[in-house]
Parts: sequence; structure tokens; C-alpha cells
Amino acid sequence: MNVLKEFNIKANNPELFEIAFTHASYKVKYKLEHDYERLEFLGDSVLSLLVSHYLYENYEEFEEGGLTKLRSNFVCEAALEYYSCYLGFDKYLKISNDNITKNELKSANADIVESFLGALFLDQGIEKTKEFLERYIFKFIDSRHIFFTDYKSKIKEYGDANEIEVKYELVKETGYQHDKTFVMQILLNNKSFGLGKGKSKKHAEQFAAKMAVNKLEIDKDIFSIKKK
Repeated sequence: MNVLKEFNIKANNPELFEIAFTHASYKVKYKLEHDYERLEFLGDSVLSLLVSHYLYENYEEFEEGGLTKLRSNFVCEAALEYYSCYLGFDKYLKISNDNITKNELKSANADIVESFLGALFLDQGIEKTKEFLERYIFKFIDSRHIFFTDYKSKIKEYGDANEIEVKYELVKETGYQHDKTFVMQILLNNKSFGLGKGKSKKHAEQFAAKMAVNKLEIDKDIFSIKKK
């Protein structure tokens, strides 16, 4: 498999890596036995553990809350999709294009980073997996790359500190069942502070919260959340 040659990996079980890039739609279409979902499940935990350990060892100035927010930034879907393109994993994804939306394709490209790490962990062990992350991924932590800002958490913290009620309301939803678009409104003490649109209610709420954060000028970088 070419991806193994690219990263100089001598696999004990090459089939694991074939599975790691096989989407469920491809498995169904070609009547295969496996897809990447179980490996993705495992890789999610492996990535979270190793990123957590790296942050714990190298960012002593952060307490639990700050470490949690840092970790979220480097294991979120936006980060995984970025890693996938950076590593060239997206060109190895085996997926059926029948009825696959752009959003589903982006999600699949993010998934295969975790499934690959799950396969690498099973095939090579935790130390080799750690070495892979140290070589290709942890540099994005040290360069303080921001992949995702949790605006909902920011506005919730602001609301809690100022005794302001924060809530979200669905304004409208459009599209087919498998490809809907949602518009959500954020309300602070029942006053509208913005609208957000996304492919899920959670994504739409994030965009609405971002508008409120910008209006209130309370934005704060995750790397500034350190010990007092």
C-alpha cells in the first residue's frame, strides 16, 4: 500500500491499513467485510490519550480547564480534516460517491486520520504511534495553530459571570433529510445577538455564538487560559 511506503511503515498486518481507509459506503457497494468505523473508534481514544500526554508534559502553565480546551482544538473534526489533507490521506480514501454530500466527504476525510492511528496502534504499538504524532502532528500544537474556537463555551462563561441567560432557538431548517441546513438564533436575556447557519444545529449555534462574542468583544485565545 502506497501510504505505508510514504511514511516508511513496515506493516505486520497491511490489511489493517486497507480497512483504515474504507468507508462504509464503499464496503456496502463492493460487498466487503469491513470498514474503518471500529478502527476510528480505537484511534479516537489513542489520539486523545497521546495529545493529552503531550500537553500535560509540555504545557505546565495550563490547568485542567485550559488543557481540555487545548486538546479539543487539536482533536476536533476541523483539525482532523486538516491533518488528513496535510498527510495526503484524503487521496487514499475509498468511498462510494453515490449520494455522498460534501459535508459527509469532509467528515470521512477527518475520520480516516483516527482510523489510521487505530491501525498503527494495533500494528506497531503505542510508541510508534507516538513517534508518528511527534513527527507530523504535534508541531501544530507548538505553533499554536487554531483549528476550532468554541464560541458557545465563551458566551456561556460570559453569561455565567454576568448573570445573563443564554439560549438558542431554531429559526428555520431547509433541505432533504440527509442534507439539512439549520439557522439558529442566540438570545441573551431574550434579546437576539445573532444568527448562525450550519449543517447541524450545533454548528449553527457555534456561528450564532461567534456573532455574539464579536459583538460583545469578549474573544479570547485558548493559549491565554493559563494558571493565575
